[in-house]
Amino acid sequence: MPLLSTRKQEKKVKLTFANGLLFVEKEDGKQQAFPLEWFPKLLNATDEERADWSQTDKGIRFNQLDTDVSL
Repeated sequence: MPLLSTRKQEKKVKLTFANGLLFVEKEDGKQQAFPLEWFPKLLNATDEERADWSQTDKGIRFNQLDTDVSL
């Protein structure tokens, strides 16, 4: 009997910060921009804090900052 498993494919996104914006580029090449003013913790964060993120089912989680960005 075959063993079946269902795994969600991990979606990959690319994050960049420039000119007071957070850019999120999805796998399909589509890009969203978010003003950092909306996320004061990100606005004042160090590069190290911004680099510590993970993708969730609903968006991006900045672990050290306890901040979520919904996609």
